[in-house]
Amino acid sequence: MLHLENAVRTKILPVAQMPITVKNVTKLRNAKKSTPAPHKIAVLAYKGLCTFEFGIAVELFGLPRPELERWYAFEVCGLEKGPLRATGGVSVMPRIGLSGLLRADTILIPGWRNPDEPPPPRLIRTLLAAHKRGARLVSICSGIFVLAATGLLDGRRATTHWKYVEKLSSAFPSIQLQPDVLYVDEGDILTSAGSAAGIDLCLHIIRKDFGTLIANKVARRLVVSPHREGGQAQFIDTPVGEPSSPWLSNLLEWIQKRLHDNITVEELADHARMSKRTLTRRFAASTGSSPLEWVTSLRIRRAKDLLETTALSVEEVADRCGFGSAPTLRHHFRTRVRLTPNGYRARFQRGPDRVDR
Repeated sequence: MLHLENAVRTKILPVAQMPITVKNVTKLRNAKKSTPAPHKIAVLAYKGLCTFEFGIAVELFGLPRPELERWYAFEVCGLEKGPLRATGGVSVMPRIGLSGLLRADTILIPGWRNPDEPPPPRLIRTLLAAHKRGARLVSICSGIFVLAATGLLDGRRATTHWKYVEKLSSAFPSIQLQPDVLYVDEGDILTSAGSAAGIDLCLHIIRKDFGTLIANKVARRLVVSPHREGGQAQFIDTPVGEPSSPWLSNLLEWIQKRLHDNITVEELADHARMSKRTLTRRFAASTGSSPLEWVTSLRIRRAKDLLETTALSVEEVADRCGFGSAPTLRHHFRTRVRLTPNGYRARFQRGPDRVDR
């Protein structure tokens, strides 16, 4: 559909006044075809709904983003007929039932009311049909029990809240459970740990669909960290930036300014004024990661930004991020991003005008 401001700027007559010719009809059809349909995200609602997890889905995907050219189409689908009572005494009234899941590109399960309660067979059948059609399945926290019941996670990696690990492992031993991470991305199925880790997973999905810059804008509006690696531990003894650990804040700031250099653990230890062994132990306790793993994640993040926003060659990006060579950059990209640098650029440098599936 042609916007009025575009019609004025390019001196195109409004549709009602445009002469009906084969050329004009073709032009209008091509304009309509050039605007892809928005990526549809459907969130399951059910009696006993986990309110916080549901709120994460609404905030991350359902909130209008007028500052962006394109965004998701968002829908809530009810397992039962509404109103559906959620935790905390609130109720949700979905406008559509499970049939809405069959039209979705991504289906999100925001927790589950009781890990000991098997999901209804009709829900399982719907999820299997949607997945077969190509839908991406996502769970937050206890929502993994719904995905596990489909059998789609058998032999695959997944995670959940630490308190459900033993129960999930016992009920579904075929799942390769990763108990100490924030989220796991298996491509067509993604799972997160406890509630707040759902925010990290949803930002990860936005980053995959729209790129780093858009994900950072969303994170900024939420006033949360723009990116935590999925492999980061669920527990850290001291939050990054705590007043009790100024050495860590100073060290991270020092690292950010020197990512293009060849940073060694010895240099990090010298700057922090502690031994290598002490640094490694205290860094892991504070971040859930080793010093060099943290440096690599920062370099990957900077490389993503450069690939999205500049025309620098892969060799130049590798040099500016401290990887030293293009092969090293490609290795870390394949390992952590599951794309080559050029593949990432081709997907995301076009900006927020598309969502790849």
